[in-house]
Amino acid sequence: MLSTGRVLGSPACARRRPFLDDARPMRAVARGGSSNPTTGCIEAAAAAPWSGALAHAPPRHLLLDDTPLPSEQRVRQVVLKQAALATPRPARLAGGGLDAAFDRCGAVCKEYAKTFYLATQLMTPERRRAIWAIYVWCRRTDELVDGPNASHITALALDRWESRLDDVFAGRPYDMLDAALADSVAAFPVDAQPFRDMIEGMRMDLVKSRYQSFDELYLYCYYVAGTVGLMTVPVMGISPDSGADPETVYQGALALGLANQLTNILRDVGEDARRGRIYLPQDELAMAGLSEEDIFVGRVTDKWRSFMKGQIARARAFFRQAEQGAAELNQESRWPVWASLLLYRQILDEIEANDYDNFTKRAYVPKAKKLVALPRAYLRSLVLPSSQGAAS
Repeated sequence: MLSTGRVLGSPACARRRPFLDDARPMRAVARGGSSNPTTGCIEAAAAAPWSGALAHAPPRHLLLDDTPLPSEQRVRQVVLKQAALATPRPARLAGGGLDAAFDRCGAVCKEYAKTFYLATQLMTPERRRAIWAIYVWCRRTDELVDGPNASHITALALDRWESRLDDVFAGRPYDMLDAALADSVAAFPVDAQPFRDMIEGMRMDLVKSRYQSFDELYLYCYYVAGTVGLMTVPVMGISPDSGADPETVYQGALALGLANQLTNILRDVGEDARRGRIYLPQDELAMAGLSEEDIFVGRVTDKWRSFMKGQIARARAFFRQAEQGAAELNQESRWPVWASLLLYRQILDEIEANDYDNFTKRAYVPKAKKLVALPRAYLRSLVLPSSQGAAS
């Protein structure tokens, strides 16, 4: 239920998953700004395909098709499918070469997402390793449009990456990092659809820089951020004390991804505008009496403040929904989720403190506030599920 921002460069690098990365997004995982992105995360970690045969994964089943349904209904189909999957299969610690693969995933996570890595230490070893493997896959995917070769990435390259994902779920990993993910999705009831949908978000970034309505933006936010929650809840697990319907937990995970991504968008309005990109609903801008020119010029007016107040209120509503799901997770898995939720939500407070000037001022959570938020998140993680009474 993590929710994962991007390097200053490629025009396609406007917006990514807000995976917890010391209050930077997994849009920011790449935006961390390194001349050596992911320190080998994208490289083929083995010269030849990984040789181990792993358990079979769920068959490919595309639910997001061309059906003219509202985005929320289309995404709910994926949520329901994931929530209906079987309970976790007995997870086991890997041995031999897989130990090295998971260690590599952990090293990448530790380097680029220190707070998140710290919070995963409370998880069981098998859950922790699987979360690291998912994190690394998301980062590698992100770097396809963020990394040093981003300007050369085409739809065909993304098609090949998706084909490689299919091989992972079929137990045919290409390299050691793929092998870690393949082992993880074989051990937990993780569906391939959210992974494919994240790749679809990459395709969208290659061709789209405007969103006519929130319905369009909702689908984009699901693709690039909400998917992470659906990937990780099966690994984090639902508390045995929870009386909540699994759909409630998955909807909470989705809501956290949406909230974090909307927060990214509101924080980075000016930065995105300098790339010629606007991730705000065009119809809502028009209703507020604002135009694209107002965005590009960067004027903070009463109209802009009023518009921003409405956008922030929407993001906060998703954060509130996310709380309902976070409380139902296994206790050892709650800390990273609560940390992400509390840290990201404070970015909205900082935008307000900047008088809604997200054109020239970048809202960020000061280190002192982060240090305060982490123990608060830990204490929240100790609270029993609110639905416990319903289970008795």
